[in-house]
Amino acid sequence: MDKLYRPPSIGTLQALLLVAESDNFTDAAEKLHLTQSAVSRKIQQLESHYGVPLFVRNSRSVQLTEQGKAVLEVARKILNELEALDERISPRDRPFRIRIFVSLAVRWLMPRLIDFYAQYPDLSLSIETVATEVVDASGHCDAYILYLPEAREDPSPESPTFLTLFDEILVPVCAPFSVNNKPLPKSLEELAQHTLIHGSTGQHEWTTWLKAQGGSAARNYKHITFNLDELAMNAAARGLGIAMTDLTLAQEAINRGDLVVPFGTPLKTKGVYVLWLQTAGALHPGRQRILQWFAQQEAGTPGKP
Repeated sequence: MDKLYRPPSIGTLQALLLVAESDNFTDAAEKLHLTQSAVSRKIQQLESHYGVPLFVRNSRSVQLTEQGKAVLEVARKILNELEALDERISPRDRPFRIRIFVSLAVRWLMPRLIDFYAQYPDLSLSIETVATEVVDASGHCDAYILYLPEAREDPSPESPTFLTLFDEILVPVCAPFSVNNKPLPKSLEELAQHTLIHGSTGQHEWTTWLKAQGGSAARNYKHITFNLDELAMNAAARGLGIAMTDLTLAQEAINRGDLVVPFGTPLKTKGVYVLWLQTAGALHPGRQRILQWFAQQEAGTPGKP
């Protein structure tokens, strides 16, 4: 029979993490509400378990050894996983956490939140925005709102893992009266006199739309490039050029008169925006009602422009 493995205690791993983050035993002891000697004993227990020193100690601070760094990496993962597990299965009144692109949060979700809280005043959403072109799926969130270049079939329709919110429809948008003191373009020929504004460094939105309209290649135009769609639409509203964006994201600004579609046919691509559910969200007590509300937005009921 194999010898039973006896792992180090969670308390010793917590002590290791806090000493490493604080670089001293005093601060770690305060955070753990223990004496400095008690924290020191926990570290000694951990060093005894592995049979190697985990810290190099001096009069002012402590530094991890190479072995200590290895133990710390695993300890941090274990403690993070235990914390996430506790949040998932322990009943508590916590918000439903959603990670989302800045542009989506500002242009799509924010205008709808009044409707959400009117329907569900007892529920709370925690919105975490990302200012990158890709939503990082790491960390502890209940759901992500993502852009997918192509729609896909949910592998678990009985217990869905994602909900399609809206299709990508590309349109050019600009300030309502003039662009760089020039009249608004009414054709591809007139567009050549204007600067194209991009909301992603790949610049593929303009390339895709121009190809569908039978226009010349995007490289033949002047360009202003941002890494966020929100910045591109803001620049367009200020009259710096013509931006290419999603119609749903631009709709509220169009309704207010801040942006207009100067010409051209909206282009429905294969792309979709989806609410992607995570394991943590499956056990949230408000999950079903939150999903119902997002499904309403997809169906075009209250809150959708």
